[in-house]
Order: sequence, then C-alpha cells, then structure tokens
Amino acid sequence: MQALVLLLWTGALLAHSSCQDSAGSPQDSPDPDTTGVPVEEEDPFFKVPVNKLAAAISNFGYDLYRVRSSLSPAANVLLSPLSVATALSALSLGAEQRTESTIHRALYYDLISNPDIHGTYKELLAAITAPEKNFKSASRIIFERKLRIKSSFVTPLEKSYGTRPRILTGNPRLDLQEVNNWVQAQMKGKIARSTQEIPSGVSILLLGVAHFKGQWVTKFDSRKTSLQDFHLDEERTVRVPMMSDPKAILRYGLDSDLNCKIAQLPLTGSMSIIFFLPLKVTQNLTMIEESLTSEFIHDIDRELKTIQAVLTIPKLKLSYEGEVTKSLQEMKLQSLFDSPDFSKITGKPIKLTQVEHRSGFEWNEDGAGTAPSPGLQPAHLTFPLDYHLNQPFIFVLRDTDTGALLFIGKILDPRGI
Repeated sequence: MQALVLLLWTGALLAHSSCQDSAGSPQDSPDPDTTGVPVEEEDPFFKVPVNKLAAAISNFGYDLYRVRSSLSPAANVLLSPLSVATALSALSLGAEQRTESTIHRALYYDLISNPDIHGTYKELLAAITAPEKNFKSASRIIFERKLRIKSSFVTPLEKSYGTRPRILTGNPRLDLQEVNNWVQAQMKGKIARSTQEIPSGVSILLLGVAHFKGQWVTKFDSRKTSLQDFHLDEERTVRVPMMSDPKAILRYGLDSDLNCKIAQLPLTGSMSIIFFLPLKVTQNLTMIEESLTSEFIHDIDRELKTIQAVLTIPKLKLSYEGEVTKSLQEMKLQSLFDSPDFSKITGKPIKLTQVEHRSGFEWNEDGAGTAPSPGLQPAHLTFPLDYHLNQPFIFVLRDTDTGALLFIGKILDPRGI
C-alpha cells in the first residue's frame, strides 16, 4: 500500500524550502537575494511584524528542542520554548550591548529590522494567550537576595512583558512557596506544585511555564476509544488508550526526503497540531528534527492537502519539570553564565545561574463539534488512507494566526514523559 501512496501522492510531496547549517539555523536559498534580505521576506506572511517576530523566536525554539532532544535521545521531550524565549527576551532589557547581542542572536533578532522588538513581543503575547487559544504561558526573572534593581529596568519589563522581577528572601522554603504560588496563579492551577527547592547560590534564575489543553475542531467519539498497541520499537509494544475516527478530515502530505507522513489536525482558536510520523518504527527522528524551522513549517501549512482518512491517535497528558540550563549553554549562550554585563539591571556583577521550565500538555476526545467544518472538502482518493500514530512521532503545536511555535514534543512512549 505504501508504494501506492507514494505513486498517487506525488502532488502532495513536500519540498524543503529552507536549508539549514549544522546548527539548524535557516540559511538563504541557493539563489539568494543580492540585497542580503532573508528569503522569508518574499512571503507576505512574514512581513507582518508580529509574524516576523514569531518566526524568529520559533526558530530559537526549534534550536532549543534539537539540543534538548540530543541530550536525551531515549526519552520523551516536551517543551514550550516560547516561555523560555520570553524570559530571555525580557532579560535582554537589562543587558549592555555585548550581552544583549548574544541574547538577540540566539533569538534570531539580528535577522529582524524592528526598532521596537519588545513592543511587538507584547502584541505577540496578547495574541497567543487570548482566552480562546486554551494556551497559557508565563515567564519570570528571579534575582539573588538583597539585590538593588534599577527602576529603569523594571518599568519596561512591566510594560512589554507584564511581569515584575522577584528577589529571593534567602529562605528556601518560603522562596519555593512563593514561586509555586506564582505558577499556580499564572497557570490557573493546571500545573502541579514543585517540590524542588530553589538552589542556593542563585544569581539570576529564569522560569518559563506553559500549559495547553487542546480542543479539536471535530471531537472524537469517546465510544471508539480503546486500548491499542503502541510500538516503542520493532520488538516492544505497550497498550495505550487510542482515539479513533474512521472518517477523519485532516490535511496530509508525504515527505519523501524525510521519509515520513505528515498530518495536520485543526484545533479551536486558530491553532493546529502537525504530526511527523516516520514510515518505519525503527527510523531515527534526527533527520526530521534537523529540518524543523519556522519557514519549513509555514510551507507545510500551505502545501498539505485535505483528505479523509482512518485516524488513530493516543490520548496524551504529559508534564515536564526540569532545567534547560545545559541546553542553553550549548546554544552559544555560555557567556551569560560566565561574565555577562547586566549593568542596566544593577550595579553589582550578576550572571545567569539556572533556567527552569515547567509545562503541561494534554489532549483527549474533547472538541467543538461532531462534524467537520463545511469548508473542508477532502480530495477524492481511489484508495483508503490510514494515519495511525501508533509508533514514535514528533508533534508541533502552532498558532495559525501568527505562526508561533507554542509546544513541541517527541513522543517515544505516550504513557508519560
């Protein structure tokens, strides 16, 4: 059957529109514009300042994901990179030029000609955390005890990022309680309280938290959910609850270069999830991971074809709590941990000590309606198409309006992170 799919779906094969260097960052096309303007400028979508900023920090997010995944190749990965990017972007308000440039390069701001990055970031945050999105994201900068912070840093921080810095008391129990209370308030109690004490010796601690509970445009029939096999590899399987829809309307394409089937399912609030499913359970996911950029995902969004398919997808409820400090150090940000210049924040030498990330992500049968949107007319297929997420896969949660990467996951075992 796969040979038939390859034969009949030549029109839906996805060509890579953006190359990458070994670090995973976008490069110009083989025929670059002689003015040096990035290739994505040619697409009107990226001319909107909010979308352009979303693409930049999403590319940071794909970089962070790649490093995180390489550090734990045999484990699930769940990340909301935007919350980490927000914390770094906010911190850059207090950095002098050398340190600011280091942060801005990591966030791809050096490819944007936007005199008001932080004002545009405020617009982006408002757009992606609108109530109908079901997405919550918050970031916070935490400083060592007794630090005197300049009001010239606090004022723009509040204005653009809607947050105030926190200064530690030095009492680990009280500090943990305060941080937990803040997370609970920001996430409406959707993320469990941490039991990890705030480490001693903190100079600057960045905290990024996020939660998403998706609601499909077309809900699944819970009566069709059943325990089915998920293939961890060629030899091992586990039984997990799998949701099914024998007549699912989805957008589909087969990428012959990456050797994977790509599907996109719409969510309420102008959101969508894109799945990357290798053709073989033994296939390494690295090649898919290395291809991920904002521009590639945007092209996928334009090129996938609407079809009807037999769909099975595992119910997911995942959470993550831990550090992404080492990942950031591997992303040319080591100088922030060594000898940065944050003299716009305080007169005392301070440096980044730790970056924490907490996230929760779930989807189940819940949806807005029982029938597909009337505007979705699937292409007529002469053969039945199956799309079964019953082996390791990668997913990308994307805000359709801005193109922002909100969550990314590598699911090797859907039973838990």
